[in-house]
Amino acid sequence: MSSIRDFEYTPVIERDEYDAAWQAKRESVPIDGREPLFIALVQQLTAKRPLPPRHYNQTMRHFAGQGLPYLSKTQVLDVYQRLCDQGLMAFDPDVRVLLQTKPVRSQAGVTVVTVLTKPYPCPGECIFCPTDARMPKSYLHDEPGAQRAERYQFDPYAQTAGRIHALAQIGHPVDKIELLILGGTFSSYRRNYQEWFIKRCFDAMNGAEAATLKEAQEINAAGQRRNVGLVVETRQDHINAEELRWFRKLGVTKVQVGIQSMDDRILALNKRGHDVQATRYAFRLLRLAGYKIHGHWMPNLLGATPKGDVEDYGRLWSDPAIRPDELKIYPCMLLENAEMYDYWQRGEYRPYTETEVRDVLVECKAQTPPYVRLTRIIRDIPTTNVVEGNKKANLRQMAQQELARRGLKCQCIRCREVRREKLTINNLQLTINNYDTDATTEHFLQFVTDDDRIAGFLRLSLPAPRSPLPILELAGHAMIREVHVYGPALPIGNESEGEAQHIGLGTQLVHKAKAMARQAGFAKIAVISAVGTRNYYRKLGFELGVDGLYMTAVL
Repeated sequence: MSSIRDFEYTPVIERDEYDAAWQAKRESVPIDGREPLFIALVQQLTAKRPLPPRHYNQTMRHFAGQGLPYLSKTQVLDVYQRLCDQGLMAFDPDVRVLLQTKPVRSQAGVTVVTVLTKPYPCPGECIFCPTDARMPKSYLHDEPGAQRAERYQFDPYAQTAGRIHALAQIGHPVDKIELLILGGTFSSYRRNYQEWFIKRCFDAMNGAEAATLKEAQEINAAGQRRNVGLVVETRQDHINAEELRWFRKLGVTKVQVGIQSMDDRILALNKRGHDVQATRYAFRLLRLAGYKIHGHWMPNLLGATPKGDVEDYGRLWSDPAIRPDELKIYPCMLLENAEMYDYWQRGEYRPYTETEVRDVLVECKAQTPPYVRLTRIIRDIPTTNVVEGNKKANLRQMAQQELARRGLKCQCIRCREVRREKLTINNLQLTINNYDTDATTEHFLQFVTDDDRIAGFLRLSLPAPRSPLPILELAGHAMIREVHVYGPALPIGNESEGEAQHIGLGTQLVHKAKAMARQAGFAKIAVISAVGTRNYYRKLGFELGVDGLYMTAVL
C-alpha cells in the first residue's frame, strides 16, 4: 500500500531562503495526547463526500473551539497518515482524494510533473514571444513553473524530486507521472544536455542514480514511481526522421508544436519562420511515428481579426494534415518585453477586448471535434505583465458560461471527462469516431456514459499503404498512439472501488484495437509505450523491439 509520505527528498543543491520558508509552513502538527480529537476531526471531515469547502471550514472552526489548531488540508493529510501509521485509523485511499489540494492536478488519471530546461537561445524570432534573460525563450520569471525552476537553478533532479514531494504532500498519488519538459525549442539544445537532463529526471523519479539513461529507464520500468508519459516541445522545422528516432531513445511519447496560425500571411507577419506546409509535414511524420500531437494555436496575432481567427481555427480540423490530438489555445498577450509591443506603440497592432477574446473562444470551442483535448485556454502568465487587452485568467470558465448561455456545448475530451465519478462497465458503451489524415486513418475508440462523458479512450492509427514511414521498423504495423483512462490517479496495484482506471477499460480498448487492425489487414501492431507502461503492455502480449523504440505484437 502506498503511503502519502514515503518519498524522501534529498536535494542535489541547497534550497534558498524562500523555499525554506515555504517548507516551514508545512511542519508536522504535534498529535501526542490528542489522538481522539484528531480522529474525530478526520472522521467528521470525511463524512461528506465530496468535501464542500463550507463543511471543511465549519468543521475546522468547531474543533478549534475544542483546542485544536486550524489545519490546512496538507496538515490534515499528514495527521491522518501518522494516525494510520500508529494503527489508530484504517488507511482509506478515498481520504487522500477528498483532502487533496487542487484535485484537478491528478483527476485526469496521471499526475503531471513540469520541469524547465535552462535558459538557452531559441532559433525563432517570433514577435509575440517575450524575452526574459533569466528564462528559456517565451517564459517569464514570475510564471509559477518558471519560479520553481529558478529556485532549483534549473537542476532537473531537484525540480523533479521537489515537485513530486510537493504533490505528495498535498495528497496526490505520485506513482504514475507524466513528465512535461518545457523550455522553448527542446531540439535546439545540445543532445548531450537533452540526454543528461532526462536521465536526471528519471533518477529523481527512481530515487536512485543510474550510470546511463538506458539504465535509469530500465529501473523506472518496474519502479515505484513510473513515467507514463514524456512530453517535450519543439518547432516543426526541427522535426525529421532522425529527430523522431532520437526522441524515442529519450523516451518521448508526446510532442508539443506551435501551430500558431493556419494562414501563411499571418505567420510571416509575426516572423514565425515557417509556413503552414512545414506544420503539415511535421504532423505527418509525428503521426506515422506514433507520437501524440499537442498543438498550440494563437488568436489575436498581428494581422488577425476575430472573424478570421474563428475561420482559422476551423482549418485545424478541416485540413486532414493537421487535426492534432490535443490543443492549447493561447490568445496573444501583449507584453512589454516582446517585439509585438513596438508594433502596438506604432499603432500597428490592437489587442482584442475581453469580450472579443471570450467570443472567439466560444465559437472555437463549439467547433472542436470530440477526439481532441483542449488542455489549456490561456497561458499561465501573471496578468500584471499584460500591457493592454484581456487580463482575465479564468477565460475557460468565462467561455463555458457563455457557451451555456447560448445553448452550445464543447465536445472536447477535457469537457467530457468522468473525473471522480465511480463507474461499472455496465454504465459504459464503446463508440468509435473515425477520421482521415493525409497519411493515416485514425480510429478514436472511447468508453462513454449515456450522457457522453468519457471514461477512457484509445487512438488507433492505420497508415495508408504507401505512406513513407519515418521509422522503417514500423513497416507493416498498425499503431496505438495513446491509451488513456480517466478518473483520479490511483497508486499502482491498488484495487478498484469503481474508479474508471481499474475496471479493465484499457485492456478492453487494446483488445478491440488489435481486432480492428487485424481486420484491416495488418499482421503486426505497435504501441508508443512510455518507459513506465512497458510492463502493462507486456501483459497484453507486446514485447519491446530489439531497438528499444516501440513495443510490438503479432496479430
